[in-house]
Amino acid sequence: MARRKPRIRRRRLLGSLLALALLIGVAGGWVLYRNSYDLREQRVTITGGAQPLDGVLARPEGGDGPFGLVVFVHGDGPTDATHDTFYRPIWESLAEAGYASLSWNKPGVGGAPGDWLDQSMDDRADEAAAAIAWARSQPGIDPDRVGLWGASQAGWVLPKIAERAPGIRFVIAVSPAVNWLRQGRYNLLAELADDHAPQSRIDAELARRERVNEQLRKGATYEQARAAVGADLGDLTPARWRFVLRNHTADATADLAALKVPVLLVLGGRDRNVDIADTEAAYRRLLTAPGQLTVRSYPAATHGLARPEVEDGSLYGLLVAVTSPRSVFTDGYLDDQRHFVATTAPVGGRR
Repeated sequence: MARRKPRIRRRRLLGSLLALALLIGVAGGWVLYRNSYDLREQRVTITGGAQPLDGVLARPEGGDGPFGLVVFVHGDGPTDATHDTFYRPIWESLAEAGYASLSWNKPGVGGAPGDWLDQSMDDRADEAAAAIAWARSQPGIDPDRVGLWGASQAGWVLPKIAERAPGIRFVIAVSPAVNWLRQGRYNLLAELADDHAPQSRIDAELARRERVNEQLRKGATYEQARAAVGADLGDLTPARWRFVLRNHTADATADLAALKVPVLLVLGGRDRNVDIADTEAAYRRLLTAPGQLTVRSYPAATHGLARPEVEDGSLYGLLVAVTSPRSVFTDGYLDDQRHFVATTAPVGGRR
């Protein structure tokens, strides 16, 4: 019997390894399944604007169309066409309502030509208007059912696009700000509050911010601002300073007042980037046509409309993002957008 023990141990080890391999295979298959979407994605080159754009056109899985189209406008930062895959659950929800989605790498991202830091909000609106003109000529796209989706910084771009691309049917504005400088001040104070900063630190940070804003008001170059305020510029690079200098006067008030199409305003109650009370008040004051404005607020959601426990950078959040990406977003967020587009510009009819 003693001579059989090594063989028994080997069999047990082999069995354990096989079980582990099976578990890994099942887990891997589950992850692949949860990261697959009912979409047909096509890499496209969007022409007609200041420069070619590297984009993705995501159509519904079934049928030949013509499909309505939602054009995606990114927030701040070096964003690629899929927003690191996080757009795909939104695209899928819109596809269920019969809509394709169009998005593109920001200039300079993923090898695309140009540099997004060289753009003003007007430049971004012109870029999107040119992309819409291109998309309206694509097979399977209904040129009469085109809407806009934009997040955060896109709040300064969306109403400009609607003016420059006639026939836009609706706008979905996710966590938009109204005024650039007010938004920055709110964000600073929200972060200090999260840090439980004493009043002395708050006063010092507001004073530092005012010194930087004074340089913006003067139109100072990066070198002039660095010489004047030194460390107050923090980690701002020359390119980022030029971007802020170009855009710090952005205010959506006048453009919103001219907007005539239905708008879905989406807000997260735990937004630390944008003052949602200020945004909602402005949208309600400016968008007054009967039925024009629909507001959806999600008290537990963050700026990105994610669940807080997912967006906090924890291991749990990473696991959810990898294994169940649709669950990243707060409950109701995807369904409400699908319902809005399906009822605002339905297939075969006009509202």
